[in-house]
Amino acid sequence: MRIFFIIFLSAIIFTGCDDTLTTEQVDNTVIPSSNVSFARHLTPVLSIKCATSGCHDDSRLADGLSFTSYTNITQRFDIIFPGKPENSKLIWAIRGQSGALAMPPIGSLGGPLTENQKQGFEVWIKEGAKNN
Repeated sequence: MRIFFIIFLSAIIFTGCDDTLTTEQVDNTVIPSSNVSFARHLTPVLSIKCATSGCHDDSRLADGLSFTSYTNITQRFDIIFPGKPENSKLIWAIRGQSGALAMPPIGSLGGPLTENQKQGFEVWIKEGAKNN
């Protein structure tokens, strides 16, 4: 009986420790309208929707871009203009503006960005695109 209890308890512990984010969890997380944190609010969105295998991860580099870290997403001058979301190619892409293809593309693994997520990126850039 004791062995059964140890095995049962171990199974519960190991199956209950899954900290993998899902698209549903990311889509249900509300990004605030101010004080947007790159780490807390945007990194989960990028991980699920953009920095996936075959897109903007470190091995694929679609359009030469990796969205796996703050440094990667901000190192090119033409992608993000801190304080000016309207001049940032990232916003053009997620909004499908200025001739950019809408990103993520239709049918992508993580699905499209929610309106709240799009606004979150805009606010983050407007607030200076900080590594916070």
